[in-house]
Amino acid sequence: MRKHFWLLVILLAPAAAQAPEALTQQERNFAMSHLNATRKRFHDSITGLTEAQWTFKPGPDRWSIAECAEHIARSEDFLYGMLTEKIMKGPASPEKKAETKGNDELILKFVTDRSKKAQAPEPLRPTGQWASATESLAHFNESRDRTIAYVEKTPDDLRAHIIPSEPPLKSMDAYQWVLVISGHSARHTAQIEEVKADPKYPK
Repeated sequence: MRKHFWLLVILLAPAAAQAPEALTQQERNFAMSHLNATRKRFHDSITGLTEAQWTFKPGPDRWSIAECAEHIARSEDFLYGMLTEKIMKGPASPEKKAETKGNDELILKFVTDRSKKAQAPEPLRPTGQWASATESLAHFNESRDRTIAYVEKTPDDLRAHIIPSEPPLKSMDAYQWVLVISGHSARHTAQIEEVKADPKYPK
């Protein structure tokens, strides 16, 4: 009996060793690099502002830099919650992986395209939650650190958890949702840069 047990262990060991990992190291590195790059761009965009620059509104229906920053910080929590509490807790659909193949670059392009405006949902609209850039950044950094740590260490197969998407894409996987999180902050950092380019922006 003991002999048969060890024979079984030996036979199964190669199969276990060859089991594919949930994400390749290249995928992890790309997502973490993008998350770090968009974080730095956001940091740079709101560092060293005067109070007048922080609160300046280009128009009554447009957000100030303070409001954009709050939206970025609050959205990081919301989107991460969608990833971990909704998408990853739903059933895996590895048979649908072909539907999402090749979507990574397209998603980053669509999310950051400022020519197509969208209305923020009510829970993510600015309310003056943080009074300063320092407070907004502190909250954002804590949330972004959590997102990066998840991508770096998760054993979960993010490519197997798939949800429907807006056209022109049919669907997207959880890894691509991570790219949405990163791209979303880049989108609204671009909005901050638009505020700075306004002719009436305080010098």
